[in-house]
Amino acid sequence: MKRFLLLLPFLAACSGAPVITNYLTPYRIDVRQGNFVTQEMVAQLKPGLSREQVRFILGSPLVADMFHVDRWDYVYRFQPGRGEAQQRGLTVFFQDNKLTRVAGDVVADDGTKAEAPRPAQVIDIPGPAAAGAADPEKK
Repeated sequence: MKRFLLLLPFLAACSGAPVITNYLTPYRIDVRQGNFVTQEMVAQLKPGLSREQVRFILGSPLVADMFHVDRWDYVYRFQPGRGEAQQRGLTVFFQDNKLTRVAGDVVADDGTKAEAPRPAQVIDIPGPAAAGAADPEKK
């Protein structure tokens, strides 16, 4: 009891000191999960590509759902050590094992600088049959 009474003034003196945990925090690593898909990779996608060609360009999909066989989902999440998490998503659709359209917030860059990130978009890629029907001079 006497020892506690002797330490009491020292504890009271430390109460006005700034909390050291406000300045010293543990290091937090950046966590990257999923498939990192760049604008350049999406720009390489063309209508009519096979599944193997799309897998070569984008890598293996993070989600290949057995209930949606003609759809691959590429999801990417980046959680910096300090700050807010960022998430991107890209969905690739097939028909008869050929690429038909791409949807998501990662789209091919058109060469202009964008101020804010673009919202999710659906891009219809015309197939070779539709392109041939639209241009009668090629026949």
